[in-house]
Amino acid sequence: MTKPVRTDPGLRPSRENGGREQTEMASKKLQPSPALLFQIETTFLAQGYKALTMEKLAEACNFTRRALYFYFSSKAEAFRAFVLFRNEVALSTSFAAGRKRWSDGGNSLEIISEIVNVRYGDTRRLANASKHVVELNAEVFTRCNDIVRDVALSFEADLAKLIIELQGAGLLQLRPEVTAEQLSQALANGARGVNQRLPAVAPDELANRYRDICRFILYGCAEMSTAAEGRKPRKTKSKN
Repeated sequence: MTKPVRTDPGLRPSRENGGREQTEMASKKLQPSPALLFQIETTFLAQGYKALTMEKLAEACNFTRRALYFYFSSKAEAFRAFVLFRNEVALSTSFAAGRKRWSDGGNSLEIISEIVNVRYGDTRRLANASKHVVELNAEVFTRCNDIVRDVALSFEADLAKLIIELQGAGLLQLRPEVTAEQLSQALANGARGVNQRLPAVAPDELANRYRDICRFILYGCAEMSTAAEGRKPRKTKSKN
């Protein structure tokens, strides 16, 4: 049985050429629902970027191609929309998960690790499940660099605010020479380093790696002595 295809009942077929029709539709943009954006994401993950056309994307979303143009003027715009949506979801759910961990009695390491795991891990696990992950990553940094930058700055700012809250609650104490902003940036840089590691970290190991990074940064992993206290390196004998 053929599924009904969604169209906008208020639309009339245009007698103009395809370019004029798309321009007309682009001027009447509709706001995509979360359900549509999830379907857009699923389709890109399943089919990749280059092989996907607006016609195939519309079919996967159970739309006519013409109806889809009322939401997105191009495949690139649809791609950017789902990347922004996925990052916004990751931001909101990560801090919600961290605050839940706090309310459940978690310490600062557990709270921050949970936030980092959801913020960076959920997106990475989703992408790694796609056979097009390398291609899609390249497209993200080519077409969505501004989105990635803005979301990164937003996350770091929100994490810095949470660090100040944790300090106010007595769950951590920043050293005098360290600011919440610096700590936030270090944690985010560490998480991004985990995601960019080669060979890639296995999806089921990501949470542990994020926790390790957070632990190393929050607690430190070495006791540093002064030059006077430390042993001098042994001199190697020259072979003459």
